[in-house]
Amino acid sequence: MSYGQGGPQWDPWKSNSQQPWDNQDSRAPQQPWAGQGGGQAPDWAALAEASEVRNRRRRILLIVGAAVATVGVGTAVAMAVVNADGNATASNRPTSGLPATADIPSDTASTPSFAPTSAPPPLDPKDFISSAKKDTAPLAPDDLFPGTQLTMGERLYKKGPTADSTNCASATKNTLPKILTDNGCTRFLRVTYSKDGIAVTVGVAVFDTEAQATKVKSTTDRKSIVESLSGGGVPTFCRAAICRSTTNSYGRYAYFTIAGFTDGKDVTTKSTAVFTTGDDLAEFAFRQIRRRGEAQASAASK
Repeated sequence: MSYGQGGPQWDPWKSNSQQPWDNQDSRAPQQPWAGQGGGQAPDWAALAEASEVRNRRRRILLIVGAAVATVGVGTAVAMAVVNADGNATASNRPTSGLPATADIPSDTASTPSFAPTSAPPPLDPKDFISSAKKDTAPLAPDDLFPGTQLTMGERLYKKGPTADSTNCASATKNTLPKILTDNGCTRFLRVTYSKDGIAVTVGVAVFDTEAQATKVKSTTDRKSIVESLSGGGVPTFCRAAICRSTTNSYGRYAYFTIAGFTDGKDVTTKSTAVFTTGDDLAEFAFRQIRRRGEAQASAASK
């Protein structure tokens, strides 16, 4: 029986040894199901094993192909994210297409630069009240002691009479007139405050320089007192009775207080209200002189 043209044909009903090309053509294909014993039935175990090998190889190829595809997708996504803010062709540009480091703007490029400057030091208020050349603001009793009353803490003092004189000696007593004259006192301002039967007169002596005022402070003694100023509802006080006095200076000003009872009683160490009144008015005088310097320093700095 013949199954084709041009050569011997394989007969499925014959064993391998009986085929026309057996041991004649080494190129002839060997059938996978041909048994070693030359039997007519196919070798089903060999066929199953060959099929399993082919299936295993196919699965491996599919897994490898899927992994390669996944890597490709991941790379594409990464490139898309990196170039999301750039042009569509940015991902295809070579590294040399990026700007050089020197060409990339830095964070400091937008920060303006200024030439180094130094602010002038603030003006010292005391400089303006230490010399008559700088201390040129208006000066009068009502400038230093404005209003009609004074509150210090919870204590309210009523303002009484005021006085202003270029004759410093006439407003003082005992050893103070000579001291003021010797040191060049040019003006003497006074004001009186009273509260609950106690009165205090504040006297402010004006000099051309701080050195003069400081010397007056250092040379006064217990007899160097300002003469009390009465009137405007304040009776005469501290003319014959014992009173309490203080002396101090700030800038070109020396300031004094004399405090006592308006009924003529003597002040003793137990007269705490008199001491408090004198201290309050001495503190107020200092503050007003200092504020005078602050106001002039502020005006000069504008």
